[in-house]
Amino acid sequence: MQGLVRVLEELGIVGISWRQDGSEALARFTLPRAGRDERLRGFARDAGLAELAYLDTCNRVEIVFAHAAGADSGDSHHRDIRPLVFELLVGRTPEPGEAERTLKAWQGEGACEHLFLVAAGLDSAAVGEVEIVGQVRACRDLAAELGLSGPRLELLFDEALSIAAQVRGTTRIGRGHVSLAEVAVAKLRERLERTPGTVALVGVSAMTERTALSLAEADTPLIFVNRTLAKARAAARPCAATAMCLTDFLRDPPAVEAVLSSAGASEPLLTEPALERIAAKTHSGQAPLFIDMAVPENIDSGACRKLGLPRIGMDEIVCEAQINREARLLEAAQARELVDGALPRLRDRFAERVYGPLFGALQNRYRHTAREGVRRLLKKDLKGLGDAERQAIETWAEVLARRFAHIPTLGLRGLLHHGPDGSLDAFLEGLDPKFAEELRQALDRAPCQALDRTTRRDELSDRPGRDIIGQGAAR
Repeated sequence: MQGLVRVLEELGIVGISWRQDGSEALARFTLPRAGRDERLRGFARDAGLAELAYLDTCNRVEIVFAHAAGADSGDSHHRDIRPLVFELLVGRTPEPGEAERTLKAWQGEGACEHLFLVAAGLDSAAVGEVEIVGQVRACRDLAAELGLSGPRLELLFDEALSIAAQVRGTTRIGRGHVSLAEVAVAKLRERLERTPGTVALVGVSAMTERTALSLAEADTPLIFVNRTLAKARAAARPCAATAMCLTDFLRDPPAVEAVLSSAGASEPLLTEPALERIAAKTHSGQAPLFIDMAVPENIDSGACRKLGLPRIGMDEIVCEAQINREARLLEAAQARELVDGALPRLRDRFAERVYGPLFGALQNRYRHTAREGVRRLLKKDLKGLGDAERQAIETWAEVLARRFAHIPTLGLRGLLHHGPDGSLDAFLEGLDPKFAEELRQALDRAPCQALDRTTRRDELSDRPGRDIIGQGAAR
């Protein structure tokens, strides 16, 4: 049972963020939608991972995983899957040391802490950004749809989304223009003050929907553009916008003063011919403003330079978002305290999931012993009691049994959290052999097979350290 106290050590995260080489560099690490699901399933199988989730945003690409139980722990003790993740994301075998230099890795509590910080918006280019919560939720849902989620990632993501909600509800970190979408909105408003007109939003995403709601407050005319017209219409409805399918927009665009794009695509959607057609139709006569919030890029940057069209990409958006980063660190400190409190809570939830049957068996044994004792007492020595008196004694014994069982249950929890390796086995060895075997069998019947007693460790990094807002240390 030694591996059970290290169940969090089975969790890991490997990925790359905007901090390394900027947002545009993330493009080569982003899996294209076509074939993505099968590639993720195949990777989990080939890498021996029991659970896997793929987080893909404009700020980061990360693989969240849990190792398969039952493998030789010695084999995984120093195992680093960054080369495998690099090959999955980039599509080629890395050069020696390339994956380790390029990708960061978190393990155990460091991985949990990192996901909490990400979901809470504390590890974003814009501290407190709001879009990330929906992106983390979409990551969790995709893993479930692909059959790659399991009890460990379910608990991890549930806690991450819970702490994100607490941060939003109890701090001011999310107030004001803190999202990347709001940075883009500010750029659009600057343009529309000079040349009022229509804005086209390409793609249905958290970015375009948030942008639409902000611009709709000022009655800005909007057009939602999407490959699927039905999705464009659904997104357009809440803000009284119009809708177009992408094919029609590229072939015969209406007059717009600005275009914001945030669609999933492996190649640019707005190439030189379409850009020329859009630029030729502005009512103001000025070149339209193009804002590209997609990774990989939706709007061909080379074509924009060639045609002299103003284009703002994710790197520029992120750079501006960081200007206000320091001003938000005070609020981030309060949010950081909430993250710290979530880590022990997650350990408790894992312990309940894994050891719940053991605790239940312990309490059942106490109650069984109490009932048997009362039965013998009432049969031999207290035969003359009435039904009310007998019921009172039975209730008293039941309550007393629960209280007695509570004491060793607390002791077991302490051993699980703080005891040395093997301490649980040592505790059980001191019991009556039959009772000890009952508890072992209860533990073997734990509801989540992924949390097997022979879990192994995959130490990708040392104990987590913290930077200015407490990010888990990454290698």
